[in-house]
Amino acid sequence: MVPVSDLKSIPPGGLLSPEANAAAALAAATATQPGILTVDLDAIVANWRKLEKTAVPAECAAVIKADAYGCGVEPVARALAAAGCKTFFVATLDEARTARETLPSAELYVLDGFFQNCGDAFAKLNCRPVIGDLNELAEWDVFCRRSGWSGGAAIHIDTGMNRLGLTVIEATGIVPRINAGDHGITLVMSHLACAESLNHPLNARQVATFREIASNFSGVPASLSNSSGIYLGPQFQFDMVRPGAALYGINPTPEADNPMQPVVDLKARIVQLRTVERGDSVGYGATWTARRQTKLAIVSAGYADGYFRAASANDGTRGAEVVVAGKRCPVAGRISMDLMAIDITDLPDKTARRGHMATLIGDGITVDEVAHHFGTIGYEVLTSLGKRYARIYKGGEAKSEKDGAEKSAPAAATPPA
Repeated sequence: MVPVSDLKSIPPGGLLSPEANAAAALAAATATQPGILTVDLDAIVANWRKLEKTAVPAECAAVIKADAYGCGVEPVARALAAAGCKTFFVATLDEARTARETLPSAELYVLDGFFQNCGDAFAKLNCRPVIGDLNELAEWDVFCRRSGWSGGAAIHIDTGMNRLGLTVIEATGIVPRINAGDHGITLVMSHLACAESLNHPLNARQVATFREIASNFSGVPASLSNSSGIYLGPQFQFDMVRPGAALYGINPTPEADNPMQPVVDLKARIVQLRTVERGDSVGYGATWTARRQTKLAIVSAGYADGYFRAASANDGTRGAEVVVAGKRCPVAGRISMDLMAIDITDLPDKTARRGHMATLIGDGITVDEVAHHFGTIGYEVLTSLGKRYARIYKGGEAKSEKDGAEKSAPAAATPPA
């Protein structure tokens, strides 16, 4: 090592590599937050491309509602658009406003429908309502005639979900209008209720019903499949597929291995280590009792951060596991609002320390596994992740000869709120 005689002469970061500087910046950005949520944008893009390839020749859109399933709509939308995705679905006009800032030229559909007093907002954002009711259709018609707007809309037909959508009889009634031309309908769609179950009889009924009614909408592209529907086969794919959950690593084929890459890694900080004696209880309600002298790591995450209380352990039930120092360790006692206790007795001494991170999702613990312990589905896990984590996005940048070197810089953390 060459000694430095004048520290003031060294430029900031001059003694460190770019990687070390990035690591130092990350440490500073996350020091005041209890955990780190890392979203792999390259994995999201890879998942979209796999779904696109599976659905060829259908167009593969992307559902980015609910803040891109909790993963962050702006970075996710930007990465998918750079990868070639041209059509996106959100739930509400507020979500459309946010998405449009990142997607200035994409086709953008709003799933929650149309109200006449929102017409100007649709026109201003140049986004398309998904119309699922004859009253909505009438209000949309009135707005288009009065304003001269011709931005288009989707028609949603209910084929068995019994949630949103025109009935088949109602949809049949508007076929003459569609076939008359100049109708402004850019998509006809329905939604599968049981696509996760490969052999559920409702799947066959829905696809047959949708095929029959969609064939009457002459020249209008048709869309039926969500993430799981894509894997039901080509007969379900039509002109466009609309994956959501699978983009973010949730298994679209629960009866088989997950074909998707994991997207989310969630870590929380160990804030204290302690030892309890055999017979001592841990946590609210004293529902978990140590059967031996037990070493505990207290981790700074709880149900306020989206780690559900249902994953707790008690004397009769084993709870979820987290990874500490490379080894799975079980939860001890109840998950509380901000904290959880982890049994690390079987770890070698001094491998877990105050300030280290425990992995709640990642290192082999999938979103679907966590959802099982929560008694729910992966969708709810991702959309419940709290706001107290530092967020890191890695990958997902479209590289070009001009900016490739700049875009390939190490990922940075979102600044603390």
